[in-house]
Amino acid sequence: MASKLNPSFAYTVVYVKDVAKSVEFYGKAFGASVRRLDDSHRWGELESGQTTIAFTPVHQRETDDITGEVQEQTSKSRRNQLEVCFAYEDVDAAYKRAVANGAEDVSKPEEKEWGQKVGYVRDIDGIVVRMGSYVKSR
Repeated sequence: MASKLNPSFAYTVVYVKDVAKSVEFYGKAFGASVRRLDDSHRWGELESGQTTIAFTPVHQRETDDITGEVQEQTSKSRRNQLEVCFAYEDVDAAYKRAVANGAEDVSKPEEKEWGQKVGYVRDIDGIVVRMGSYVKSR
């Protein structure tokens, strides 16, 4: 008998200053399709395969009053405990598109010893976004 407590990973929630701007930015910079932006602009979602990337405001009752304030990034020498990662067949082209659409250049794509090409940018809220190729089988 299958367990009723067999979870599937549903969301990664990114806390941002402006949900509508972040949804638009991710669409342009990373090529993501918008699944949903609610009328209140307090929730937005991107099409991202089986797992949803969602955006919600940094300050709201659900965080500040219930689960605790979101710790905002205060320095580029420190970063959030979250990294958004996208996989692309052509990492160089994806990286150039991201930077051309407002992502901050952090580290240009380079080949890694584990068989992946990886580059890093920061989004409009300072969140690190990893752009990598699919890992090659060895």
